[in-house]
Amino acid sequence: MPIKIPNELPAVKVLHDENIFVMTETRAITQDIRPLKILLLNLMPKKIETETQFARLLGNSPLQVELELMHTSSHKSKHTSAEHLLTFYKTFEDIKHKKYDGMIITGAPVELMPFEDVEYWNELCEIMEWSKKHVTSTFHICWGAQAGLYYHFGIDKYRLDKKISGVYPHTVDYKRSILFRGFDDTFMVPQSRYTSVKREDVEAVEELKILASSEETGVYAISTNNGKQIFITGHSEYDATTLRDEYFRDREKGLDVQIPKNYFPDDDPTRMPLATWRAHANLLFSNWLNYFVYQTTPYDIEEIQ
Repeated sequence: MPIKIPNELPAVKVLHDENIFVMTETRAITQDIRPLKILLLNLMPKKIETETQFARLLGNSPLQVELELMHTSSHKSKHTSAEHLLTFYKTFEDIKHKKYDGMIITGAPVELMPFEDVEYWNELCEIMEWSKKHVTSTFHICWGAQAGLYYHFGIDKYRLDKKISGVYPHTVDYKRSILFRGFDDTFMVPQSRYTSVKREDVEAVEELKILASSEETGVYAISTNNGKQIFITGHSEYDATTLRDEYFRDREKGLDVQIPKNYFPDDDPTRMPLATWRAHANLLFSNWLNYFVYQTTPYDIEEIQ
């Protein structure tokens, strides 16, 4: 089934070129079916790039998905035009009366700041509180996962000695996890962060279960017992070249950064990296949509509690 997105969204052409089945609003209104309504809270600076990455993963599913985009009103984007935001994005005030089958909260490049110092922290807290009664399952990514763990459960992040950057092997801790149904014994995930959460802090919270982790990068996937909130520390949505772009950007800034691990062939930054995580990324989002959204959400979306 296709993903339904606005007719003129830049992602439409990109996904068409990749043979991802996209349904524009014009065609969707002729179909007698209730799609899954997914809200993407995009906190990343390059919003067009991020919305395309998530639309790609949500569109590779047998379920029909209607994607809605939201940004915070308490922060003015420097990397995305006001016209794009006005055309395709909503604010919390626009949608807070609605309910959604699923929600994704992206990462954000603010991880070295205390949560309370982030410009839109109060607005994000309001959104996360709202999600508990208005969303069937919320998927938190990277800094979004750290923010969710801090707000909902008081688990703080801590700064690492050096940035984690690269593509790392991960394993499933909780073998009965349906979020990782169909995964290989080892699977690769891109990681890009300066901070982390401690396993012992997560294990101390009775409502949380660690689903997957990495010996090198720590806890990867955490879920509440009912799957209403899921926290992912990595970036399965990344394009093949995203880590490369981050690496060259940081070098141009004069930062002391390591070559991303397990990424460039022979650790040679002049060579094109290979995406070794794409299949598992698609399976991760497909499992979330199926088992934690579609199989759980009521047919009448207003019945979400």
